[in-house]
Amino acid sequence: MRILLASPEVAPFAKTGGLADVAGALPKALAKMGHDVRVVLPKHRMVDAAKHGLRPRLASLPVPMAGRMEQATVWEGAIDSALVYFVQHDGYYDREALYQTKEGDYPDNPERFAFFSRAILEMIRPLDFVPEIFHCNDWQTGLVPTYLRTTLQGVRQLQTTGVLFTVHNLGYQGLFPPEALAAANLGHELFNPFGIEFYGKVNFLKAGLVFADLINTVSRKYSQEIQTEEFGHGLEGVLRARAKDVHGILNGIDYDEWHPTRDAFIAATFSRDDPAGKATCKADLQRAFGLPQRPDAPLLAVISRLTPQKGMDLMAKALDALPDLDAQFVLLGMGDADLHQALQSARARQPRRIGLKLGFDVALSHKIEAGADMFLMPSRYEPCGLNQMYSLAYGTVPVVRATGGLDDTIQPFDPGTGEGTGFKFTEATSEALLQAVRTAVALYRQPDHWRRLVRNGMACDFSWDRSATEYVALYQQIVARRTGRG
Repeated sequence: MRILLASPEVAPFAKTGGLADVAGALPKALAKMGHDVRVVLPKHRMVDAAKHGLRPRLASLPVPMAGRMEQATVWEGAIDSALVYFVQHDGYYDREALYQTKEGDYPDNPERFAFFSRAILEMIRPLDFVPEIFHCNDWQTGLVPTYLRTTLQGVRQLQTTGVLFTVHNLGYQGLFPPEALAAANLGHELFNPFGIEFYGKVNFLKAGLVFADLINTVSRKYSQEIQTEEFGHGLEGVLRARAKDVHGILNGIDYDEWHPTRDAFIAATFSRDDPAGKATCKADLQRAFGLPQRPDAPLLAVISRLTPQKGMDLMAKALDALPDLDAQFVLLGMGDADLHQALQSARARQPRRIGLKLGFDVALSHKIEAGADMFLMPSRYEPCGLNQMYSLAYGTVPVVRATGGLDDTIQPFDPGTGEGTGFKFTEATSEALLQAVRTAVALYRQPDHWRRLVRNGMACDFSWDRSATEYVALYQQIVARRTGRG
């Protein structure tokens, strides 16, 4: 099949979160299956053209905007055998960050990503590549299917091209004033409850939900949750109206990058059958955070954006229980200022039990996955989650809230049968989190049970091959609809 995957960020070129990992890994898996898959993203400032060997592909691409024609340049690179296109417009993308600064979102975000969406469609003809499927990701690409089914609906080459729209987090919707419609060069007839209007604003994510052929989210459970008032962020009605078109495909993980047998960032490699190196990694992690090197103390870890969505306020409240557990705790992340302060205060109270790094560090994230005994993910909602799957690969036992992809990927451990891969709790409270941690720590002190639990997790397979096969099935369903064969 011919597939063009559009995303505002793609690893290893530009990344702020898990979306980039997905957009970088899925095309590799699809290409291995023999599909002609290509990727497109903006040429952000952080994209290092020299490092990645990028070369100019289209010197000038005219892109119609409101009342004027803007010019883009298209560059070309690759992820393995998948071609990657970069849309360059320095006025829009030559910026320090991708979407926002400390002061807030860039005020011209609607224009920036309307331009990106329209440029994707305009570059099809000069590239001589007409995809059977546009695979669009999150609100920044929501106008691709909108333009395709409105402004460009008469373009003959695109008549049978379908769109899969993937929602990675429904909480981020691309909400803008009504003037964004004109800035995007779209007609006012779309500004209604059945179009892309949302409580008096223009909603780019809703545009994708309304105009795509099929919709998917990044886990089965989350695809169900977003159709409820609790998790729907106001769009549950739109999603319920399209319930037959809403699917859930669990993200995979890239075992080339995340595997303890070949990880260049960790102090010692290890495996399910030869786990001795994990003790070396634990000691190395304790050193890295300035904690006493105690092999007997259960070492709990978090890598996260520090936001209430991730349950970090629940986790911060639970830290005072560490002395009773005789446990240590390390955290890598950044986010809300009040959570920074709460964590720094907790560390000041317990400097020999709590290690804290406020920021992002790729090497340290690998050391944490390899060296910790348990990984905590108390999210209020979690579309998929990747770290719980990384943790399983590294023999680090997940303790998670039963929501979204966390619920789909972690099975509670049963000491009676020896089955299961971690620990789950249901209520979004620090008390429920603490009870799950106490249960995990109690099992940690039973070495035979703990070894069985760790081995179960390390036997799991969350490779992209499985996920890619499910995506191809959705692509085929869309093509069958569009060509009248289904």
